[in-house]
Amino acid sequence: MMSLNKRILLSATLVLLIFIVGIALALDRAFHDSARLGVQDRMLARLLMLMGDAEVEEDGRLDMPTNLLDTEFSRPNAGTYAYIVDQSGTIVWQSTSALNKKIPELILLDKGVKDFGQISINDQTYFIYRYGVAWATEAGDYPLTFNVITDTTLFDAQIERYREDLWGWLSVMTLLLLITQMLVLRWGLQPMRRVSTELSAIESGMQENVNGVYPSELKVLTDNINSLINHERKQQKRYRNGLADLAHSLKTPLAILQGAATAGSGELDKEKTIREQIERMDNIVQYQLRRAATAGSSPGMRLVRLYPVVDRIVKTVRRAYHDKDPEISKDIDQTISLRIDEGDLMELLGNLVDNAFKWCDRSIVIAARQNQDRIIIQVKDDGPGIRENEITRILERGVRADQSIPGHGIGLAIVRDIIQVYGGHLSIEKNHPVGACITIYLSIR
Repeated sequence: MMSLNKRILLSATLVLLIFIVGIALALDRAFHDSARLGVQDRMLARLLMLMGDAEVEEDGRLDMPTNLLDTEFSRPNAGTYAYIVDQSGTIVWQSTSALNKKIPELILLDKGVKDFGQISINDQTYFIYRYGVAWATEAGDYPLTFNVITDTTLFDAQIERYREDLWGWLSVMTLLLLITQMLVLRWGLQPMRRVSTELSAIESGMQENVNGVYPSELKVLTDNINSLINHERKQQKRYRNGLADLAHSLKTPLAILQGAATAGSGELDKEKTIREQIERMDNIVQYQLRRAATAGSSPGMRLVRLYPVVDRIVKTVRRAYHDKDPEISKDIDQTISLRIDEGDLMELLGNLVDNAFKWCDRSIVIAARQNQDRIIIQVKDDGPGIRENEITRILERGVRADQSIPGHGIGLAIVRDIIQVYGGHLSIEKNHPVGACITIYLSIR
């Protein structure tokens, strides 16, 4: 695919060329019309000078002097000539310059009527100006039509010179504009080239993030790139740590299994020990896999509505605890949304709701509200609650699955890890009058 620089340069060049051609055509038409108007004015001036030389006797006879004011009419083979037509359509006078010139079709004009246009004589173009007058004498009015004809040689030469100058200067201006445009584009796209250079350096391992200072239009892009890079690195780190923790956590049950295999105890004791350690290893694997798979917040992550997820979890967990039928109260604004992976949200709330069902007596309350830029979620039950010393142990950073308190440790450890990945935190308090209240604080961004 064509590079962004070439695409912009090509499109801008096409626009510039269209603009320049449009201007050239407009200027050419304007000059042509102006030059034509100038020819018309000059021909009218000559025609008026010719009318000033003319005299009409009382008998209607036209009298023209030998020496005319406009000497152009007195020169043979001049490019301009004139003739006068009377009311009968007869040429009553023609200039010396009209000798050997073809006279076009004779047209009579009414008094005061003017007509300017172009005609073709012997495949050559001429301008013609006609003016109809009614010459007043004591004997009466005598209609005459004065005609002045000039060739287009000077007019065409003038237009040609103008077009040469116009296209020459426009070509120079176009070249200068193109060079300026290239320099401006090079300067304007410099941040894009810097971003590309930094991304190449990141790909080759020479740097870790996009560090340059960029315009506001690119800052959103660079910030998102850095967020994605950091998110990916955190994800990789979680996988590595998860595998390391998994290996470390499996050492103890494997040592116990190895000791049970070589010990001289009875078969029932061996079977019990093996079953316990297999169950323990399964819990460890499940916990570490869930912990490592936590997605974490990402700029491209879509918003997830909270209420439908809670409703789906409650229906699912209720089927698992079919022997219980607690009263469920959901005080959740249906407009609340979180920028969180839906699987992480299901895992997080699923553990809390599962614990609430497991330990509740008759009721569970699930509430959520928005406080500025945070979402506060609470899950309350009316069960026996959690002892103070257990709360401190459960929320201790780095507690491993095999060290967690049965019934709460693994589930709440998963909840804790997911919340930490998303930059939130949780608290565990007593519910009044009885039970436990677990509160989650998450950012809405």
